[in-house]
Amino acid sequence: MKTVCTIALCLAASLQLSPASAQVYQWKDASGRTIISDSPPPSAAKGSRTVATDMQPGSGGSAPKSYVEKDMDFKKRQQEAQKKSENDAKEQAAAADRKNSCDRARSQLASLESGERLMMRDESGERRYLDDAQRQQEIENARRVMAASCK
Repeated sequence: MKTVCTIALCLAASLQLSPASAQVYQWKDASGRTIISDSPPPSAAKGSRTVATDMQPGSGGSAPKSYVEKDMDFKKRQQEAQKKSENDAKEQAAAADRKNSCDRARSQLASLESGERLMMRDESGERRYLDDAQRQQEIENARRVMAASCK
């Protein structure tokens, strides 16, 4: 059992280290042929250069990210997604409130402009019919609410 664990650990360690050291070299040998290899060129090679490295794309040539860095990036993306969904839910609730307010203002404006006799209750609970000045004031209020919420 110890042997299996040791082999698994060595295999994991070698897999962890192999991508960081994988490079491709290109050079011309003494006869002028272009050689492409994963081993570095001899010192007598002309025009040697590193062609590619097995790094993560977009990392700018730096070493691959560790598991801790990947985990931190993942958690950061999760938090950003959660904040975005919370903001979307708030925006949807605000839009629903605006629509509800708009609908109520349209209904009230239609009632006020219909010419029917309308009544309201005063502070003591008594019925009171709207005169023309009060009706015009209520119409203006309804139009202001519509202008603010019906966009």
